[in-house]
Order: sequence, then C-alpha cells, then structure tokens
Amino acid sequence: MKLSPLSPQPLVSIVTPSYNQASFLETTIRSVLEQDYPSVEYFVMDGGSSDGSADIIPKYADRLSGWVSEKDRGQGDAINKGLARANGEIFAWVNSDDYYLPKAISSAVKVFEQNPDAALVYGDMLAVDQNGQTLNVLKYSQYALDDLLCFQIIGQPAVFFRRETYELAGGLDVNFHYMLDHHLWIRMAREARIVHLPQTWAAARYHPDAKNRQLAVEFPKEAFRILDWAKVQPDLSDTMARMRRRSLASAHRVNARYLLDAGRPGDSLRAWFKAFSIHPPTALRRMNLLISALLEITGLSKLRERILRRRQRRYSGDLPKT
Repeated sequence: MKLSPLSPQPLVSIVTPSYNQASFLETTIRSVLEQDYPSVEYFVMDGGSSDGSADIIPKYADRLSGWVSEKDRGQGDAINKGLARANGEIFAWVNSDDYYLPKAISSAVKVFEQNPDAALVYGDMLAVDQNGQTLNVLKYSQYALDDLLCFQIIGQPAVFFRRETYELAGGLDVNFHYMLDHHLWIRMAREARIVHLPQTWAAARYHPDAKNRQLAVEFPKEAFRILDWAKVQPDLSDTMARMRRRSLASAHRVNARYLLDAGRPGDSLRAWFKAFSIHPPTALRRMNLLISALLEITGLSKLRERILRRRQRRYSGDLPKT
C-alpha cells in the first residue's frame, strides 16, 4: 500500500499499560517524559493496580496527555484504549517494567522520515534485570514478512509504527495475551515495509514477576495459534504453503526457548529436536537452546550461569542502567 506523507515533526503517541508494577513504573514514565523529541503525547493506562501505582502516576499528571486507573481486559485492551485517545501519526507503547533509552523517539522519527514507505521501524534492545543491570544486548536484523511468519522476534519496546497501518491492521487482537505484539507486526508487515536501524533504543526487564518468566509456557501456545491464523488468510496462504516446514519448525523452536525459561529443560530439549526433525537449519540456528537444555539436564547448569554472569560483567561497565 502507498502510505500518506508524515507531517513535519510528526506527533508521536506513546501508551504505557500498567498493572501492579509500582517498583518500575516511575522509571518507565520518566524515560518517556525525558526524551529529547519535542512533539510527544503520553498516556498511562493503569488496570486498577493495588500496589501504589495509582499514587505514582498523579505526580506526573501535568505532563501526561491522559491517564486512568480502572479495570480492563488485559494488556491489549489497555493499549488499544490508550491509542484510541491518541492523535499522533506515529504510535508506540512501552510496558511499565520497560523503558526507553535517550533519543529513542527522535531516532525512530528520523528513520520514518528517511523511509516514507515504512509501516514500522525498530531498533535493538537491552535485556536488563530488576535493578536495571544489563544482561544482554539483543541485536536484530532487517526482517520481512516471511521472517516474522517464522518467528523472528522483535523486541517490542524498540518498535514504533505508523498510525495508518495500525488502524488498517485493526489494532491489537485482545484474544492474544502473550504474542499479541508479534501478531500485530505480522498484520502491519502485510501492508508495507518494516525497517530496522542498528541502534539500541529501549530496555526490557527480565525479572521473576515478568510475564515472560511466570507464564513462559503460554507464549508458544500463541505461536501455534498465529500459524493456524496465517494459514487461513487469503493473502498469506500461498506464503505459508511455501514455507510450511520452516514456519512450523520455528514455532517448535519458540516452544523450546520458553520451556527453557520455564525451568523445563527436558521438554525444551524435546521441542528443539522436534524443530530439528521438521527443518534442521531452523533448529541449528539456535544451538544455544540445545546446549543450555543439556547443561540443565546433566546438572551442569552452574556452568551456564557462569557463562551468563561473565557476559553480564562484560556489559556492566559501559551500558546504561536505570
């Protein structure tokens, strides 16, 4: 599709969905309000938190475009409600335990200006712990629709997208709760090009209460649901038939990753070998999952922990913390 031209210095609308994340929420809010880009509106949509979040938000009320603290139907519903109030030409959301790095918004706007045919732009992302200590730097590549259908995952906090394509895609599907962002990226990539810039724009927290830890086994279930959905889309059916083995193996590889996060290395290993049996190159691209699962099963998990700690120390001296 041909996208409409953006205005000079387009308005960027940001939404933060929040529920019982008081220990992180203020960092998130400040990371948006302290950006250097001048044309931003910001909404905080709290789901009726009981942990003190509703006491934090009013401190910034005069700098917010709007906020609520009321029961909702979950993350997707909160984001959709926030973006329904938005006036911007560029949209994004940042969850209440994640945060932007300096100049993230201005960098994203510049990419849109340089790529007027882009539906969505994305940068790289830090993985940090609950204290903001960097665990890893997640570097992505330039992906296309085929890659998304094979579960090349983009770090959601580092994504910005055109209002026009968001509305054409129908917004977030509230029937998804775990891979709702990936499902949206696919629906937008059907409409226009997506563009990657190798700059680090945001940080995502990995902590014991995070959804991707507590409910890790739910993520791959939605990966398989996305495959089932894509197969019956008239404009995707030929693509899905062409890469049937690769996409199915990729879903099993996603399963292996999240089962490992859930502390189920045996099931993770079986999922990895299932991916290998369907499409070996897809599984072999994530040999780290195989190695990590084997280390856990054989009782050598301390070796894996030492490797992770060494990587963390390598990052700790020169990357931003909260």
